[in-house]
Amino acid sequence: MGLYNRTWTPNEGAATSQLIPYYQPILALDTRRIMGYEALGRIQTGEGVRSLGPFFEDKTVPMTEQIRVDRVLREKALAKLASTAADNGYHPAMLFLNLKPSWIYQTYKETGELPTLQLINRYGINPKRIVIEITEEAFQGSMEQLRTVVDLYRKQGCLIAIDDVGSGFSNMDRIAQIQPNLLKLDIHLLQESEGHIGYYGVVRSFSTLAEQIGASLLVEGVETEHDLQRAIEIGARYVQGYLFAPAEPEFRPAYHYADLIEAGLERRRSRMISEERYWGVEAEKLRMVVDASWRTSIIAAADGAGQEAADACIEGMLSRLEASCIRVYWCREDGIQISSNYNRQSNGVWDRETAFCGSNWSWRPYFIPISVEMEGKLRAHVSRTYTDLNSGDRIRTISVSVGQQGIMFVDIIDPEGER
Repeated sequence: MGLYNRTWTPNEGAATSQLIPYYQPILALDTRRIMGYEALGRIQTGEGVRSLGPFFEDKTVPMTEQIRVDRVLREKALAKLASTAADNGYHPAMLFLNLKPSWIYQTYKETGELPTLQLINRYGINPKRIVIEITEEAFQGSMEQLRTVVDLYRKQGCLIAIDDVGSGFSNMDRIAQIQPNLLKLDIHLLQESEGHIGYYGVVRSFSTLAEQIGASLLVEGVETEHDLQRAIEIGARYVQGYLFAPAEPEFRPAYHYADLIEAGLERRRSRMISEERYWGVEAEKLRMVVDASWRTSIIAAADGAGQEAADACIEGMLSRLEASCIRVYWCREDGIQISSNYNRQSNGVWDRETAFCGSNWSWRPYFIPISVEMEGKLRAHVSRTYTDLNSGDRIRTISVSVGQQGIMFVDIIDPEGER
């Protein structure tokens, strides 16, 4: 551990001068500019600049010493932010400051003060430019205690971020209690989702969670173009990582990485346009098959379709469906399923399952919006990609209106899979 094991004292000026804050840029996808920097601790040694990460993670180092070192770094970072000229394209960058929950609470409990707020005031910095990043830690106090202290930062105008979303500290209950402005998701959880449906679902849930609580999603650890594409796919607003820059001792112009961001967004846009055009064609092909089947069946002359007539209509179209179609069923506009389920088996043979006839699917979030869209003369609707409950395949559902007699649903395997 070398220097990380030594205990610095306040009087050891040389050691204090060796402490250097470095800054890793955080990029906004919407503006394509540097929206802020995360301040990270470094120390100048005879072998060069080294990270202070091991020092802060070392449980043998007294907490008081870790706090002291952190405050030196924090003040230097705030002083640099305050001294950066406002007319050179760097402002209005934000500064992300990492604070362990135990540090925050212990200091406030003992002194009734929050040194970071005092430093912000001393250097005349607008608190809205400061993000208090609550790091992952097994905080032993109550959430009410932590929330009380966090709210003091919030009331002054600081934004609140929760780091390492998905880790032990950052569970759903604590996220709900703290109500952060930003959720930071590490790319490694995103990478785990690459070939694992469970992880993919968890990652997507954080995107939905951020949206529901009014927070922005920040993906850190982005190292490759593929990482960037995955971050965009799950709804990240901000990204951070070695693809753009490591932590550095100086700030960069606001639009330094704009071309890189723009290129990544354009690749995503082009791929999405290609995919949606593909699904538009598939939806139109299916609409024509459904129309041909129901118009030539006994349903065309019936006032309403019963199970027998609905099944006959579906059976008349099965041979014309693509091999990627795995399930077909028919519902009335009120959500009641009037047909059997038709499921394609692994050998290609269709299996008729009558048990679902009479089920009410109006409780599913997608059903009512689709039903209303169909009233507006939209003849086919394509869902987003999701995981099928039975097969585990990544699929999309194409919904096709059947005259005035309901909606036909056809589940189709997504060749892209978004995994």
